[in-house]
This record gives sequence, structure tokens and C-alpha cells, in this order.
Amino acid sequence: MSAPAYTPEPVLAGGPSAAALLDFALRTAADAAVVGSLPLDPQGRTWIRLDGPGGSEAWLIGWPPGTGTGWHDHADSRGAFATARGSLTEHSLAVRLPSEGWQSLQLAPDLDRTRSLGAGTGRAFGEHHVHEVLNESPAEHAISVHAYYPPLPLIRRYSRTGPLLALEHVERPADWQ
Repeated sequence: MSAPAYTPEPVLAGGPSAAALLDFALRTAADAAVVGSLPLDPQGRTWIRLDGPGGSEAWLIGWPPGTGTGWHDHADSRGAFATARGSLTEHSLAVRLPSEGWQSLQLAPDLDRTRSLGAGTGRAFGEHHVHEVLNESPAEHAISVHAYYPPLPLIRRYSRTGPLLALEHVERPADWQ
């Protein structure tokens, strides 16, 4: 499915910036036809792949009430997401973690950040950003647009128990496409 047409900022040799990805996500989230094309499932998340700017990977995602991603990162990809409908909560860590060579880390105090992203709002992030995204509503579906560059090489999934963050497994593109 194609996202709405717009004039993107010039794409540098390194691909679209996080700001350009956020611009794309916000514009797409505001397109009622694109958002309305997503089939919603009351039991599980749904998604449609979109054409992102400058060779990026983009997704339109539906979030039933009470669903979330769990803690994860996007490896060497920068990204952005915007809420089109409903509200999402993002929990993130205010520190860049080592990208490899560890199985668990004891996190220092005061690294946790929480933000609420209602319809029409979004956020951009850099490489190795560790977060979880949740639809905490007990009754309302949420819909969001996500974009990543370079296209996701992998997603690392983590478990979190208090200050302990542990790498659980690594997903490759074949696992979600």
C-alpha cells in the first residue's frame, strides 16, 4: 500500500533522517484513507507494510486494547512512529546500551522515561533505542505508523525485571514479513 504523496526532504547518502521518518509517520497517520484501510482484529495486532521514504521500511499497525510490544530495539536502524487513532504509551531507557557482547544488564536508577502519544503526535529515535510501546486503553483500539531506516536488519527482544534487562531472543525480517 502506498502512503500519501508529499515532498520529502532530500535523502542523503545515509538515507532519511529520523526527522524525515517522523514527518512521514505524522503525514501518513493523518491520512484517513490509509488509516481506514487497516483491518482490525480484537484479539491481536494487525499490520500492513507501507512504502516509506527513501528506501525506509514502514508499517501501519493496529493495537487492540491492552496489547504491547514488550521491550525491544531496532538494532542499527533509526526510526519514528506516530499515533493515528487512540493513544499509545512508550516506556524507554534514557541511555544507549551496548549493541552486543552482553546477555543481561543491571540498569542504573533514573533511566526510565514514559511518554503518552495521543492521535496526531509522534516521536523519532536513533539507533539502538530500547523501548516498549503499549495500548493501555481497556476498550479502544489504537493505530500507528512506524518507519525505520535502514530497513530493520533485526529486532532484539528483552525481558525486564526491575532494573535487570536481559536479552531473550533476536528476530530476523523473515519472522515478521
